[in-house]
Amino acid sequence: VQLQASGGGLVHSGGSLRLSCAASGITFRDYNMGWFRQAPGKEREFVAGIRRSGGTTYYANSVKGRFTISRDNAKNTVYLQVNSLKPEDTAVYYCTADRLPAGAAFGTPGYWGQGTLVTVSS
Repeated sequence: VQLQASGGGLVHSGGSLRLSCAASGITFRDYNMGWFRQAPGKEREFVAGIRRSGGTTYYANSVKGRFTISRDNAKNTVYLQVNSLKPEDTAVYYCTADRLPAGAAFGTPGYWGQGTLVTVSS
C-alpha cells in the first residue's frame, strides 16, 4: 500500500495550495480518507476527513471554511484545497486511509503516507 502525498510548498500568508494524495494497493472506494498534520514541536492533529461514500466530510475547527477535502475515486486520489493560509498552518501534512465504521475517528488504525511539507510565511 502506498499513499503518495504531494502539492506542499512555501506560500505567503493568505495564499492557497492544493494537496493531493494518490493511493495504490487498496480498493480506494472502500476507504475513508483523511488528512492530518504535524507542526514542529507539536503533536499530530486531525485536519479533515471524507467517508468512503464521499458524501460526508469532517473538518477541524481551526480549518473550517478555509480547507476543503474531496476525492476522485476514478483517480484513486484525495485532495485538500487549502485557502487563506496562516503561519500556524505550517506543518507536514499526511494523508490516511482506513476502513473504520462511520462514527470512528479517521486514520487509526489505517495506512499513512509519507507527508508533504506546507510552509506559510508571514
